[in-house]
Amino acid sequence: MERIVPMSTEEINRTSVFSKMQVKALSQQQAAEDLGITTRQVRRLFKEYKKHGAIALVSKKRGLPSNHQLGNGVKEFVLAIIQEKYPDFGPTLAHEKIVEVHKIKISVSSVRNLMIKNNLWVDKKIKRKRVYQLRERRAREGELAQGDGSPHDWFEKRGPKCTLLDYVDDATGKIKAAIFAPSETTWGYFDLMRIYLKMHGKPIALYNDKHGVFRVNKPDAIRGDGFTQFGRAIRELGIDMVFAHSPQAKGRIERSNRTLQDRLVKELRLNKISTIEEANAFLPSFIEDYNHRFAVVPKDPSNAHRPLEQNLDLIFTIQEIRYLSKNLTFQYKNIHYQIRTERETYALRKAQVTVYEKKDGSIEVFYKNKPLAFSAYNSLQKQGDVVDSKNLNEIIDNLQKGQEQKNERKPSNNHPWRRDTRKWIFGGVS
Repeated sequence: MERIVPMSTEEINRTSVFSKMQVKALSQQQAAEDLGITTRQVRRLFKEYKKHGAIALVSKKRGLPSNHQLGNGVKEFVLAIIQEKYPDFGPTLAHEKIVEVHKIKISVSSVRNLMIKNNLWVDKKIKRKRVYQLRERRAREGELAQGDGSPHDWFEKRGPKCTLLDYVDDATGKIKAAIFAPSETTWGYFDLMRIYLKMHGKPIALYNDKHGVFRVNKPDAIRGDGFTQFGRAIRELGIDMVFAHSPQAKGRIERSNRTLQDRLVKELRLNKISTIEEANAFLPSFIEDYNHRFAVVPKDPSNAHRPLEQNLDLIFTIQEIRYLSKNLTFQYKNIHYQIRTERETYALRKAQVTVYEKKDGSIEVFYKNKPLAFSAYNSLQKQGDVVDSKNLNEIIDNLQKGQEQKNERKPSNNHPWRRDTRKWIFGGVS
């Protein structure tokens, strides 16, 4: 009875070559070049071919389990760990935790196949509706920093929703600075840039979207110099500002934030962090680990950051122009102020002064870069504030909290204030 032996294309090709060698139509060196192996291996295989024929060229491992397969029970153990502690992790992050925390040697592909087989992860194939041309990274670190704010439920309902503000270097993909804030505000980006500048120095340019913090979006604005408070501060620092027309244009930081919404959320959960203050204290160690894993080497090893020389305490303030009246008074945020002077002079009448407002609400007044003494007087009733759409949810949440606190302070139904006053004023006579 004939025996049928399956052979691969490579094995069939070897049979043809060795048959030519057997009739001395091909040398060992030529056979080695045709098969892509060494002459030593040709001699070994040809010796077996002459003894046993073509069957000697069939792999002895066919049909047997791989030498690299996981040991008995390892897959079940890893699966149990994933189901218990990392059910919503991606394969790469789950693999890192299994190797680093649980000290189990396993490949990423094994973890991925295990999670797909047990319906713990689905490979997401995103179909792009539009093909965007890729832009090469900048050559040097510090030439361009991409900034963005990522509002997300970072604490997974363990704490308030907030926004992660961060800047990513275009050349290396490193997170240069990041901070959690209630929302995207000028003060939040001031704090972020303060961290960036003190750690790395001044970049050549910043790449941001068209959020109202960065850009005056009303082209026919009557007041102002065409710069936002953040834009004015960046101009004083000698940093250029570039604006993106779409999220895809700054895809590097958009992809980075998508990764953070997966990895950082889970790290905050594992470290039992549920407040903005705790999260900001945790960020430096997380950023160091993130950059170690994902940063790339720039084309040019030199650094384009420049040394910081300016006074950030004055630059990172809200600056407004005011004109003094005949009595040397001016109004700022519904409060009247008067300049104090001991000189009997009218030099400051109608003078232009600059009001510097700090984060704590305190102000300083400067005239020709020199501070002026002043006194505050009565405040006026404020009608309302202009609120940006990205900050609207935060404002409404704060208003609701204030209303709830007022409701909690309301007296109960049987409180003396709610009783009929005639009963106790006239001794119970109705």
